Amino acid sequence: MKIRHSLIAAAVAAVCATPAMAQQVVLKVHHFLPSTSNVQLNLIQPWCDKIAKESADKLKCQIYPAMTLGGTPPQLFDQARDGVADIVWTLPTYSAGRFVKSEVFELPFFTRSAKGSSQAYWAYVQKNALDEYRGVKPLWLHTNDGSSFHLANPKGVSKLEDLKGLKIRAATRLNSRMLASLGATPVQMPLPAVPESISKGVIDGAMVPWEGVPTVKLHEIAKSHLDVPTGQLKFANSLFAFVMNQAKYNSLAPELKKVIDDNSGPATSAWAGEKGFDSVVAGNHKMSGDRGNALLKLDAAEYQRWVKASENVDDEWIKDVSAKGANGKALLEDARALINQYDR
Repeated sequence: MKIRHSLIAAAVAAVCATPAMAQQVVLKVHHFLPSTSNVQLNLIQPWCDKIAKESADKLKCQIYPAMTLGGTPPQLFDQARDGVADIVWTLPTYSAGRFVKSEVFELPFFTRSAKGSSQAYWAYVQKNALDEYRGVKPLWLHTNDGSSFHLANPKGVSKLEDLKGLKIRAATRLNSRMLASLGATPVQMPLPAVPESISKGVIDGAMVPWEGVPTVKLHEIAKSHLDVPTGQLKFANSLFAFVMNQAKYNSLAPELKKVIDDNSGPATSAWAGEKGFDSVVAGNHKMSGDRGNALLKLDAAEYQRWVKASENVDDEWIKDVSAKGANGKALLEDARALINQYDR
């Protein structure tokens, strides 16, 4: 009888001693867009569902949209680094001057597609800019589909001179520099602030990717939209990062780390770019046209004028990154080579 009791006690002890891998880990995921946004519905939630399935529900996300954990969008990266959230989806360059090496992908007329440029961005960071992500583990890095102009004026703009004096929303400092080089007055603000700013006349329009248009109902507020000629490099872009607190990742059991790793990296970055951005452009474009909005494109000659007018932004970026001790010219060449490799 004593032997039997000893065996039972040993079995109970073994169960109690099961490592943390057997317990469910709830990951707090924070971002700045509404719960109805394309990013949550088509990127963050599917990714969370996938890691839950592959971990047999040992990993579970609790998603906090629209800054419900507090703070402002520029603070999201630090919230992941400091453990306020376990994972964040954010636009790193909302913090101006902090991700100087990474922001090369936000230079004017630099990218064509979200899928291709996202792969280039991931590869570039691994080689050149991991120091800018210290304290977090990048899970996927991506760009958007390229910013377009969305204006309150139904006539829109058709030539460079039409931009002079217009107050246009910019997402980041390089977006702002581009707009200034074109003669517009840049007003830097997060995407959620755009609708009210246009409706109240604070700004005349905004540079926003087509993916973001329905998120803030921009198609209902803007009356004209301007794109580059088909197949050409986009006006501008913005960087996005889905990053995890490094200590939280380190605390996971090996089996759970593997699940995270299997859903991170270049392939997942490409998926984020294509699924979240490239795939929705045509539908959002049509939705705006169906409302009677003017859908405009620059002609080829005018496009070249805009490219030439913004060339100084590249030179300024090289000076900025070189002032921080890096070789700006070499980094720009490397980024362009990666774009040519992945984003043709």
